[in-house]
Amino acid sequence: MKVTVAVSAVMVAAVLGYSFWPVGQKARAVNHVESAEAAPLAMVVLPDNLSQSAQIGKLGFDAKCAICHGENAAGKDGLAPPLIHKIYEPSHHANESFQRAVALGVQAHHWRFGNMPVIEGLTRGDVTIIIAYIRELQRANGIN
Repeated sequence: MKVTVAVSAVMVAAVLGYSFWPVGQKARAVNHVESAEAAPLAMVVLPDNLSQSAQIGKLGFDAKCAICHGENAAGKDGLAPPLIHKIYEPSHHANESFQRAVALGVQAHHWRFGNMPVIEGLTRGDVTIIIAYIRELQRANGIN
């Protein structure tokens, strides 16, 4: 019973959080990338199903990250790298790397896409749940 209540509370919080995420940043990103139809850089195999955390993380990823990193984190040619790539395996880019990237931005160092800006409007908790989604996609693609 407690688990059901906790899961329901997380789902409600996720839906409310998603609905209140600022639209302005999404619009700026779209304006920055008028040709958001860039080709994916990775072929991503989707898992048969996602955990509840990853399902919520997918909502956040789609709202804040997919504009640059592409659908299912496959990257976008000329825009941003795929996160479903060996470079981002947990032993090389731990979860804290993703947290810091969102909070502080990142200077380009593995790819030639330019610097990643700070992503506003995401809490550490939001990023944690987005990471759950990315990690499940990575595992489905042999990245552990």
